[in-house]
Amino acid sequence: MTATQTQSSNLESCIQACLDCLKECENCATACLSSDMVQMMSECIKLCRDCSDTCDLCARLMVRQSGIHAQMCSVCADACEACASECGKHDTDHCKRCAESCRRCAESCRKMAAA
Repeated sequence: MTATQTQSSNLESCIQACLDCLKECENCATACLSSDMVQMMSECIKLCRDCSDTCDLCARLMVRQSGIHAQMCSVCADACEACASECGKHDTDHCKRCAESCRRCAESCRKMAAA
C-alpha cells in the first residue's frame, strides 16, 4: 500500500468513526432525554450534543479535504474524550455504547490531526 493509499484509508476510517460516533451520541442524548432521570443526565446530554455536532463538522471537512480538517480532528478528539468520560460514568447501555464509540473516534481523530 502506498503512502497515498494509506492516507486515504486513514481518512475514510476517520470519517466512518466520526459518523458512527455522531449516531451513538444522538442515540444517547435522545435516550437520556426520554428517561426519568433527565435532570441527572443533563451533562451527558450536553456533551453528547456537542460531540455529535463536532463529529458532523469534522466528517464534512474531511470529505471535502478541507485544509483545516486536521485542526478540526484535534477539536473533535477533545469533544469525544469529554463525552466518553461523562458517558463512562453511567451504567446504561446507550451510555456505554456512546463512550466506546467516542473513544474510537478520539483515537482516529488524534491520528488524523497528527498526520
